Amino acid sequence: MIESSAHPLDHLVLPTPSLDAVRSRLTSLGFVVAPTGIHPFGTENACVFFADGTYLEPLTVGDAQATEQAIAAGNVFVARDRLYRQRLGEEGLSAVVLGTGNADADHRRFVEAGLSAGDMLGFSRAFTDTNGKSDTASFKLAFAADKQARDAFLFACERVNPPKIDRTALQAHANGVTGIVEVIAVSDAPPAQIGLVAIAAGAKADGNAVRLPNAILSIVTPESYAQRFGLAAEPSPHLRFQAIVFSVRDKASTLRALAAGAIDHNMSGGDIVVPPALGQGAAFIFREIP
Repeated sequence: MIESSAHPLDHLVLPTPSLDAVRSRLTSLGFVVAPTGIHPFGTENACVFFADGTYLEPLTVGDAQATEQAIAAGNVFVARDRLYRQRLGEEGLSAVVLGTGNADADHRRFVEAGLSAGDMLGFSRAFTDTNGKSDTASFKLAFAADKQARDAFLFACERVNPPKIDRTALQAHANGVTGIVEVIAVSDAPPAQIGLVAIAAGAKADGNAVRLPNAILSIVTPESYAQRFGLAAEPSPHLRFQAIVFSVRDKASTLRALAAGAIDHNMSGGDIVVPPALGQGAAFIFREIP
């Protein structure tokens, strides 16, 4: 049962050294990639939006000097991005972002739980659709991280000023993806990590999973991950986000798109599994949900 207070999944942050590589890889996978977005603190993104309201945020450092200044000023978003890259490399899945209508209340909750990752962040950036129409998007973020969980973090994102942009064309993916249904993390000790995820989401844990209104956040051991998807994950006591499960209406359409893009993939039960690659920092799993 999902608690009414549980936050929905909003988006996922995927560090990358090159947005060009992201565009090439994700286009080959059958995704539509949005025009580059520029943050006021030196990072840039090339997002992939879905019909269910969630999205992917591949993130690169566009202005190193600006990111240095942001980190010095206490910008948690940029600081955690750098920490991730230093520890695990330039590419991966660093953060799960939950939607909220009150980031200030979430920040207070994180502080009281001893899981605040630092000061809140508010910012605005321009957003452009496929037709070149622009608007300004504003956000307020509250960050949560366990002091022992240096390889992943979560944050609540309040969309203060959603851009008045038609995203229909950006959501028409050739691979048929309509949204994100599960995010999978790997840890040697899931019971020790699930509390952070539950508190960030404002929900109770159900075993080693947290059920959001629109997705599931689950933590599995490396052994379970290998059994479930045929993918290897390094043993670690730390929480590491590894895989994204997408919903598709018709698996045959997905397979055609992957074939057209010459994408290597495997089958695991009914799931189509695409291992991580350059420009794709996490395993992508496509699941048919009629």
